[in-house]
Amino acid sequence: VAPYERPALSKAYLFPEGAARLPGFHVCVGSGGERLLPEWYKEKGIELILSTEIVKADLPANTLVSAAGETFKYQILIIATGSTVIKLTDFGVQGADAKNIFYLREIDDADKLVEAIKAKKNGKAVIVGGGYIGLELGAALKINNLDVSMVYPEPWCMPRLFTSGIAAFYEGYYANKGIKIIKGTVAVGFNSDSNGEVKEVQLKDGRVLEADIVVVGVGGRPLTALFKGQVEEEMGGIKTDAFFKTSVPTVYAVGDVATFPLKLYNELRRVEHVDHARKSAEQAVKAIKGLEKGQSVDEYDYLPYFYSRSFDLAWQFYGDNVGDTVLFGDNNPQSPKPKFGSYWIKDGKVVGAFLEGGSAEENQAIAKVAKLQPKAENLDALTKE
Repeated sequence: VAPYERPALSKAYLFPEGAARLPGFHVCVGSGGERLLPEWYKEKGIELILSTEIVKADLPANTLVSAAGETFKYQILIIATGSTVIKLTDFGVQGADAKNIFYLREIDDADKLVEAIKAKKNGKAVIVGGGYIGLELGAALKINNLDVSMVYPEPWCMPRLFTSGIAAFYEGYYANKGIKIIKGTVAVGFNSDSNGEVKEVQLKDGRVLEADIVVVGVGGRPLTALFKGQVEEEMGGIKTDAFFKTSVPTVYAVGDVATFPLKLYNELRRVEHVDHARKSAEQAVKAIKGLEKGQSVDEYDYLPYFYSRSFDLAWQFYGDNVGDTVLFGDNNPQSPKPKFGSYWIKDGKVVGAFLEGGSAEENQAIAKVAKLQPKAENLDALTKE
């Protein structure tokens, strides 16, 4: 299929009613852009070649080779390979190749999961992982009336972003919805029935959970193997400048695979998020076109942004989650309309802001705070305010 935006797969694609389907979420509708259907590419003079895997890249020769043995020559290459999902079979987890153990990365994965949800009506689902995929799919499977348990090793959910105070709200909210949360342990094995379908999840702490469906969300890794040894790498990604040009002048890298200079914090970062995928692609194209015309282009000045939606909840985060934190608002999971947030303060400045239940204007306001980094010397005063 033509390129589409993956966030839909863990949210609306799995709804029991009014589910999202292609062509509804082709690139780039999520940010209010045009919906790029296959005809769009044709109209713009772009050749869209589907069902074709590149298996070899020879950067010094400006050549790509497909699985079918076709050769593609280029003057400029943009690497936008994204990430691949980390699987439990990669670690040799016993029984992890059983049927009905799902991962969610592509539309095929989502289709298989939709079929399983229908086939295992009112069954038991176990989610392995407490990050983005875990939280969004926990909600989606519960909405489909499955009995859901979530298992993760960390002391709280979304530990890469959430503080314990933020996480306590979501764990409480999920528990109120009837989702069982099991923390501080991992899945070490799976038992299947005579059909090879998963029926139990063995946990490290000795517990055994019944399961008709298992969904694993334990992270991804950038797809850089094609270019190993041919471009400079850093932090697991392909190193680029502020225009997404790599160490090879004819080659650019965007999205999940790019490790780029984050101007705001004066450091290199790799960001796995749809917002950065869109914006880095736009920056690379501006830079390529600018070079052609001899025009200068501003350096990429990105404000990190993450968001999620599940049940009736929706949060947004901007900036950097480092330093001390201040929690504000109503974060009682029992509240009819909970609304709360957090600031991160480093070196006497607000560097990050999180808000659950905010309006569009309020979300814009926290983005502004994270960008401008106002002074906040006194944490107690900020807490009271």
